Amino acid sequence: MLTTDVADGIHRVEDASVNWFLVEDGDRLTIVDAGLPTSWHSLQRALAQLGRRPEDIEALVLTHGHFDHLGFAERLRWEVGVPVYVHENDVPLTRHPRRYGRDRPLSWYLLTQVRALPIAVGLLARRAWWPEPVKDVHRMTEGVLDVPGRPRVLFTPGHTLGQCALHFPDRDAVIVGDAVVTLDPYRGTRGPQLVSGAATVDPERALRSLDAIAATAATTVLVGHGEAWTDGAERLVELARRRGPS
Repeated sequence: MLTTDVADGIHRVEDASVNWFLVEDGDRLTIVDAGLPTSWHSLQRALAQLGRRPEDIEALVLTHGHFDHLGFAERLRWEVGVPVYVHENDVPLTRHPRRYGRDRPLSWYLLTQVRALPIAVGLLARRAWWPEPVKDVHRMTEGVLDVPGRPRVLFTPGHTLGQCALHFPDRDAVIVGDAVVTLDPYRGTRGPQLVSGAATVDPERALRSLDAIAATAATTVLVGHGEAWTDGAERLVELARRRGPS
């Protein structure tokens, strides 16, 4: 489902509780994250609705390398020739997306978190766990990334070792990936929070990384799972810290 202008010139697509984004910059586009393998069809529909073509896409930027954010990345790379950017710490994940670290066993969540079952079923139906590995990536570091929209890359590790957020100061918005979410797909809980330890490698570091998000003072925070937050980055971080790891 496409939601246009969740921030100025930034559009959200939600597939089975996973968000990814299209960023317009004149007649050029940057895609942020790549959803699920079946999100390729959502991409075609979104481009048509926006009056765009695949050839308008100049970059795909991954906030991190988890399987549910890699979906169509490799297909976009080899079929359209779009370069894929990711922090160097997450390059191994783009090649082996299901080999990710976690702070707590996944089995505990599968056995106890009943509210998350519909999310898990939706992900399974869309082949979430089986994205194609990305065969070639560009390694990005902190600072302004020279792609359409010119986001400022913020290093926000903890969820993964290479998790990054993308700040768009001129649009008063920040895309944070899974550094903080408003829906935890492993528990089915809503509101500002860290993703559960089933998919977060270092919760303490993830909490420290929230400082970088709060420092943007962006009004709109766009997350990898859940609804957009429009009450300011500082308030989002305050509530997530209060909740703590899970």
